[in-house]
Amino acid sequence: MPNQTATPLNNLLGPAAPSIATSQKALLAMGRLHAQNVKTMLHFQSEGLAFLKHRYEEEMKLVDDLMTTDGLIDAFVVYAGFFQNAVAEYSREAAKLNTIGSRAASETAKRVRREAEIVTEDMAARTAA
Repeated sequence: MPNQTATPLNNLLGPAAPSIATSQKALLAMGRLHAQNVKTMLHFQSEGLAFLKHRYEEEMKLVDDLMTTDGLIDAFVVYAGFFQNAVAEYSREAAKLNTIGSRAASETAKRVRREAEIVTEDMAARTAA
């Protein structure tokens, strides 16, 4: 049976191969990016639920207003006002969600750039050493 010596993976692949420490940094960076994405997703959900709660309250108010109307014209005015407000509020909410998404994308791009610089600098230092 041939003599098998334990050779570290980095020595086997050469000096340009990523080290275990660099791989760990990359994995930690991926974990931080994932956490940031989860935070953004939860922010979207929180905002959406708050908006839906408000809209449901407005719909209950619509039913109350319709129960107190005296005629068809009053009911039409109530419906028209409700739908006009609903369209305006949905438009504002869409703009708010776009702002949240844009801000999250910008923050993620900055974090990716920063994490890539850290990993690249570490790899360069290990290669030079």
